[in-house]
Amino acid sequence: MKTALSIAGSDCSGGAGIQADIKTMTMNGVYAMSAITALTAQNTLGVTGILEVTPDFLEQQLVAVFEDIFPDAVKIGMVSSPALIHTIVRQLTHYKAKNIVVDPVMVATSGARLIQQEAVRTLVQELLPLATVVTPNIPEAELLSGRRIQNAADMLEVAGILGDTYNCAVLLKGGHSIHDANDLLYNRGTHCWFQGKRIDNPNTHGTGCTLSSAIAANLAKGYELEVSVQRAKDYISGALSAMLDLGQGSGPMNHAFDLESEFAKEIIL
Repeated sequence: MKTALSIAGSDCSGGAGIQADIKTMTMNGVYAMSAITALTAQNTLGVTGILEVTPDFLEQQLVAVFEDIFPDAVKIGMVSSPALIHTIVRQLTHYKAKNIVVDPVMVATSGARLIQQEAVRTLVQELLPLATVVTPNIPEAELLSGRRIQNAADMLEVAGILGDTYNCAVLLKGGHSIHDANDLLYNRGTHCWFQGKRIDNPNTHGTGCTLSSAIAANLAKGYELEVSVQRAKDYISGALSAMLDLGQGSGPMNHAFDLESEFAKEIIL
């Protein structure tokens, strides 16, 4: 069985972060592992507390995983401080990790800031050059590039800047666009649009975590990047279309589909 590691923060409500990553990787047919960067007190309404792990303890988690069950892919989500990013970069380089998906989690869907200002520079300079693909949404891509994105041409320009500067593929997610949910994959001078229809579902907590984890799972299974992105988008579209509503607020995304459903069977294959 193929394996995937999530390096991210914990979401006690189960809709985002490590919990969403494990559910998504499992549903996409790989063995999921985790290295927790922070504990958060959060739900679909907001984040009320963050307790960061120490760099030493994060390193212990990473060593424990790599020394026993080497991951076929790595997804990196919420990393809030430069010291933690240094630790991740050092260990991924040491173990020659492959199929690295970086989801630059900076602001929660609720609007809460999840990364220290000084950590953004460290993420850009040290982590992005290790990435196979980075998956920013429009606000994150604007922050990473220092450029405004107002239309498709801007998306292509910014994705090209990020991809060419840091020698990685960029999946720029268009879900924050008013008119569509089209995503752009830029990879070494070429680009591909993934058309998507906007699904009228308020339960979007954790969608970024889910998409990046699904991409990592499919890369772990040996699919090419473009195919992995398409399969991940199909997965998350199915999740949103299910219209599951659990919460009293905006409702957490819940990806633990019935394993006997035809949709689940199709995705796992």
